[in-house]
Amino acid sequence: MDNLKNKFKVSIDLMGGDNSPNKTLEGIDLFVERYKKKNDYFFYLFGDETVVLPKIKKLKHLKSNFKVINTKIVVSNDLSPMSALKKGKGSSMWESIQSQTILNSDVTLSAGNTGVFLVMSKMILKMLEGIDRPALAGLWPSNNGMNLVLDLGANVECSEKNLIDFSEMGSALYRSLFPEEEVKVSLLNIGSEELKGTEVLKNAYSKLKILEQMGDFKFVGYIEGNEITTNTSNVIVTDGFTGNVALKTAEGVANFLTSNLKKYLSENLLSKISVIFSYFSLKKFKDKLDPRKYNGAIFLGLKGPVVKSHGATDALGFSYSVELCYKIARGKLNEKIKKNLDHVKNLDEKG
Repeated sequence: MDNLKNKFKVSIDLMGGDNSPNKTLEGIDLFVERYKKKNDYFFYLFGDETVVLPKIKKLKHLKSNFKVINTKIVVSNDLSPMSALKKGKGSSMWESIQSQTILNSDVTLSAGNTGVFLVMSKMILKMLEGIDRPALAGLWPSNNGMNLVLDLGANVECSEKNLIDFSEMGSALYRSLFPEEEVKVSLLNIGSEELKGTEVLKNAYSKLKILEQMGDFKFVGYIEGNEITTNTSNVIVTDGFTGNVALKTAEGVANFLTSNLKKYLSENLLSKISVIFSYFSLKKFKDKLDPRKYNGAIFLGLKGPVVKSHGATDALGFSYSVELCYKIARGKLNEKIKKNLDHVKNLDEKG
């Protein structure tokens, strides 16, 4: 086994989500195929070794840089968070989270029960000093790559402090994932004018203008919902209620567009012929809206980063969650978050 000090260590719950561990293992294998020229990652794989090991032997690319930790217990999707805490200790999910403290893993990934995963993560890893609430952040397709939106549902209501914390943590995450890009933070609002919005938004706006001077991000002010996919901002901050509604609306619109486009392009001979001439353009359009490429929600505010893959995604979607974890580990996310939060602390101390 190579020196693990020189590798980014990702802990993966193999058993969570639909069609696991087939999906999770095949997803890891796809990631290894894409990053076969790299040798700077290592996987701690948590699952029933009697099931997992025979499947690993059949994979094409995952031949090294991993260790299977035998865990017989699987957290059911039907369990409530409180029930899972009683029954889930020693499970593949529990042990994959705890590996951050025991095995010095850099990040944890699971496609299992979201509520259980968050509660377990908070219990095992604890919250960062000064953070009241964790945020759920997700990647969003934009005109020029990807944007980041948070919170996507962890907190129905947020204070101005929460929005400021989310801005600093979100900017640290974006810089970890896209180190060459300028970080541009905005607040999601019903208008771009400075006087619009709730008092919470207005107060957060004023403090973010001051924090911008610390150099963590450029604050571009308010944006409206129709600008989430533009290049105006790449870190969009809102409360969990608004963020979740925006996310579900966007998913619905994307599904509506792709399904109707497919329907109308196949309704007659002329339409079918036009598909032949526009095949590559249509393929780019489909790829742009493919939700599997944006799979993986990140819990921010814990002492260690955790990523939640969609439970119903396929192997390709899971592979992009693995890639997200790798980039988070490589980008030293929590070091950047702590640095940014020190700026918030200094601002509060100055009054």
